[in-house]
Amino acid sequence: MNDALVGTRVVHRRYVPYSHAHYAGNLVDGAYSLGLFGDVATEMCILTDGDEGLFASYDDVQFRAPVRAGDVLEITCEIVRAGTRSRVMAFEVRVVARGAATEDAPGAAAFLDEPVLATTATGTVVVPPKRD
Repeated sequence: MNDALVGTRVVHRRYVPYSHAHYAGNLVDGAYSLGLFGDVATEMCILTDGDEGLFASYDDVQFRAPVRAGDVLEITCEIVRAGTRSRVMAFEVRVVARGAATEDAPGAAAFLDEPVLATTATGTVVVPPKRD
């Protein structure tokens, strides 16, 4: 085990462009969140292991609230278990701001008083063995 890595966190923020709207109501498909999890996992592997790593699996993916075009998302990744070459990570996507367009103000948006937990997952990545 590599307990020194447990608790290490990476945080990204991302605006969801309207070009990613896939469904009515400007909803974005769930694969968008999974792609963001891949991005933070890659940064985490670079930070902790000096390598991009490879995603091995996702566990317990849950889509808890909608993600819409015009949202600002906060994506977090935290190592919850670390082996010699494997890293188990907990992921969250939270909506921190949302578009609030009106006819008079089509570009209006606002930060939310409380972020909305939209997607959660755990996943396992593997990294190459350490070189001496």
